[in-house]
Amino acid sequence: MRAAAFLRLLSTAVPVATLALVASCQSAAPPAPSQSTTALSTMERVALGVNACWFKSGDAAFKPYRLAPELNSFSGRPRILIVKRNSPESRPLAVIQAEGHPARLQAFGPLFNDPLGTRMATDVKRFAAGGTGCH
Repeated sequence: MRAAAFLRLLSTAVPVATLALVASCQSAAPPAPSQSTTALSTMERVALGVNACWFKSGDAAFKPYRLAPELNSFSGRPRILIVKRNSPESRPLAVIQAEGHPARLQAFGPLFNDPLGTRMATDVKRFAAGGTGCH
């Protein structure tokens, strides 16, 4: 009897031990690639969010303005401008730019001093961090 019990125990324990050994040899899944923090990639995220949420959505607060992206910058400072809709050559009302790696964002201009400025600053930070969707 003892030999039969020992064989049953052995036939159960060996597969379990083998499974545990194989599982411990498995490598963990590689980490998901994190989003790029370069100035250009950060400004691309901001430009996409701004365009979708402020302009393409038909938001009435941004109806008098137009988006003017300048992402291909030789100065290393990609930026987007918010200008008057009917006078795009005039001085920008808002400038959002990034520089360096990791990107350092700057946002300035008269629109940021208006009541709309708080909302704009919040949205820009969210888009830069990879947030999506319009609030």
